[in-house]
Amino acid sequence: MSVAVNEPVPDVELLLTGGRRAPLSNYREKSLVLYFYPRANTPGCTREGQDFAEHIHTFRRQSCHILGASRDSLKAQENFRAKFGFPFDLVADPDEVLCESFGVIKPKNMYGRQVRGIERSTFLIDAEGVLRHEWRGVKVNGHVEEVLEAIKALNRN
Repeated sequence: MSVAVNEPVPDVELLLTGGRRAPLSNYREKSLVLYFYPRANTPGCTREGQDFAEHIHTFRRQSCHILGASRDSLKAQENFRAKFGFPFDLVADPDEVLCESFGVIKPKNMYGRQVRGIERSTFLIDAEGVLRHEWRGVKVNGHVEEVLEAIKALNRN
């Protein structure tokens, strides 16, 4: 079972870059953008991370944290973050607990074979830990701007 809009999100323990562990509830003093991407160091995932990084000051002005997550190992996430200088933590979820909680693991076709992978998705969680908006099957171009508009609307209400 995955999360639903206007429902509390599960308090999953996160493995963050830097080797820190923290429950998702640690991010409740502000809004949180949690975005899932298929794989570190791939072109689309890199562009998406760079887009979020490019707008980090606007997110911060909106009192919003950002976390990126994938099934990659902690080492892969740390290398990815360091290589591109992302100013936010990445979550390593090789056991797929976080991915399953948000229902982002989907069957995909890769070179004619059916495989399980992450559907690029983004979730906007409010300061009380309630899911307020979700984007599934995300296309990278223009996505960050769309997320920012949703955060601004949430903050106006």
